[in-house]
Amino acid sequence: MNKTIIALVAAGATLYGCSKAEEKTADMNPFFEAYNTPFEVPPFDLIKNEHFVPALQDGIKKQQEEIDAIVNNPDAPTFENTIEAMEYSGELLNKVNTVFGNLNGANTNDTLQGIARDMAPELSKHSDNINLNEKLFARVKSIWDNQESLGLNPEQAKLLEKKYKSFVRNGANLNETDKVKLREINSKLSTLGLEFGQNILAETNAYKLWIDQESDLAGLPAGLIEGAAGDAKAAGEEGKWLFTLQNPSVMPFLQYADNRELRKQIWEAYKNRGDQGNDKDNKKNAIDIANLRMEKAQLLGYKSHADYVLEETMAKNAENVYKLLNQLWTPALAKAKDEAADMQKMITASGGDFQLEPYDWRYYEEKIRQERFELDEQEVKPYFSLDKVQEGVFMVTNKLFGLQFEEIKNIPVYHPDAKAYEVKEADGSHVGVLYMDFHPRASKRGGAWMTSYRPQQTLNGERKAPVISIVCNFTKPTGNAPALLTFDEVTTFFHEFGHALHGLLSNVQYRSLAGTSVPRDFVELPSQIMENWATDPAVLKQYAVHYSTGEVIPDALIEKLSKSGTFGQGFGTTEYLAASLLDLDYHTQETAITANAGDFETASMEKIGLTDNIIPRYRSTYFNHIFSGGYSAGYYSYIWSGVLDTDAFQAFKETELFNQEKAQAFRKEILERGGTDDPMKMYVKFRGAEPKIDALLKKRGLDQVSVERTN
Repeated sequence: MNKTIIALVAAGATLYGCSKAEEKTADMNPFFEAYNTPFEVPPFDLIKNEHFVPALQDGIKKQQEEIDAIVNNPDAPTFENTIEAMEYSGELLNKVNTVFGNLNGANTNDTLQGIARDMAPELSKHSDNINLNEKLFARVKSIWDNQESLGLNPEQAKLLEKKYKSFVRNGANLNETDKVKLREINSKLSTLGLEFGQNILAETNAYKLWIDQESDLAGLPAGLIEGAAGDAKAAGEEGKWLFTLQNPSVMPFLQYADNRELRKQIWEAYKNRGDQGNDKDNKKNAIDIANLRMEKAQLLGYKSHADYVLEETMAKNAENVYKLLNQLWTPALAKAKDEAADMQKMITASGGDFQLEPYDWRYYEEKIRQERFELDEQEVKPYFSLDKVQEGVFMVTNKLFGLQFEEIKNIPVYHPDAKAYEVKEADGSHVGVLYMDFHPRASKRGGAWMTSYRPQQTLNGERKAPVISIVCNFTKPTGNAPALLTFDEVTTFFHEFGHALHGLLSNVQYRSLAGTSVPRDFVELPSQIMENWATDPAVLKQYAVHYSTGEVIPDALIEKLSKSGTFGQGFGTTEYLAASLLDLDYHTQETAITANAGDFETASMEKIGLTDNIIPRYRSTYFNHIFSGGYSAGYYSYIWSGVLDTDAFQAFKETELFNQEKAQAFRKEILERGGTDDPMKMYVKFRGAEPKIDALLKKRGLDQVSVERTN
């Protein structure tokens, strides 16, 4: 990175060693001005790569000045002059960092990735400078120790608790020698995490399966073939077909392609991402990250990274997580073995002389689904055009919470694929802005996620509305059809929209407690409960409409979907639990891992008895969630929240699907409150009791599995 750019330290300020052109660029830096845009969203049309470094540097400088002012305040520490002052510090840095981080995930380029690598140590150092500031911590501790006499309201008390614990958990009580060690570890981790994620993106984008013989397309749906032809044409290879490791390409290929060798080829590429011995190999990164996290946790007084992480979750400790996962593992693996046996019978019956392999699973699962339930996913997809599914999401949200969505045309977007909507209450009052970005591209990492460009907060008694975004990688439209979603993509849309509602409906005082600022194993409740409406027959009848005929999805097809609802759950639950247990194994270590990541993973899976024809949903070298995405020792959260969401949805199923009393209670006690209270207390206020696992087992068809029969 240009060293002169790093010297840019102030808004429209003196530039050291820069040209006149660089001075002019800095003067025009949109981060240094109030956003003059609809609803004050980021002016994406004005933001350029070169704006980030000076704005980040100036944001760091300004926040440090604000922290110094708090530390040097001659007045005795109070909640207002210390805790609130810290909460409101760093406005510029937050403003820049949210845009930068989100673009680096959803619309990145080589320059942004380079800036991220270069700035990560700087941002880590700045964070440590605050967390390890002894005088600042002394002020915070003084308030913490005297909180009973301060008359704080519950949200203020929660903010104080969060700030105090953050200092302690980030090393404020360490001696000077250990603080130096902690800084070194944090700096290394910030760089390694970025590199891990960038390697996965590069590996995913690098692989291309070219097909030039039409016979090799046998079994593939027409829409997938058409999309592959379009991708090949766009790449300058008209007359061929291109398949990639993006989920909307690789997964249906594995599901439908008759050519077993090609299935194997693309599967091997998919599962070996980050594990090819090249400059994008993540094996060493995974081990280094896990070991550094353990070292950091032990420096802070914990036995393992999992102990450190889980202390602040609903689960509280690794023992409770293992207990839940193992309770599910036995019936899930038993069901998966039954599924594998059925597939092996089909292979043998059709003349196959081979054992079921991982690259066969989705193919034969689809064959059995069609045979057993007379259900072909391609028969379902025409009823799930993206536009109609979006209408369904909006409809459910309106019926539950009265929200309205109006597309905004005259607003900056960060990519032409992204669309923006104003979200309004039933009375028309403004709630927030929602961006939605649906299709894969080389500049976007894989998966689906919700994020924020501006979290909600209350300033001077006025609610500052949030700016939220959901980013997905759904099947793209083709020349002859709109984007037609798989049933899994439909539920993913509803899922991410639940996260968006958590951010949009937040109504708290402080941004650090807003929306999704909750424990990791609670954050999935608002998202996963929405999936239940997506699949409810009464709701399907309202949004599942054939894209070309206008026909509402017939009852017979809904019945097939319903009957097949637990089909494949052995595989789905097992591959997920395997990844969750792998995550915990990495992060419950109390001594440094010396094994290769591949060997460590193999040993972890052998310990739980994972069958050879299933691999963990995420192998170590592309496990973005835990090594780059903030879910370390927390990937179990989806199943933990699954217990919550299935139990919570019963409140509606036991009464009525759009029960307004229950919906308003869920909004008031869960969605609006962010992280202002203990999650279990909030849940009990909504539901009236703690959740039970029974509903989850039934939903996944694991409640009546005969374990003995499969052992």
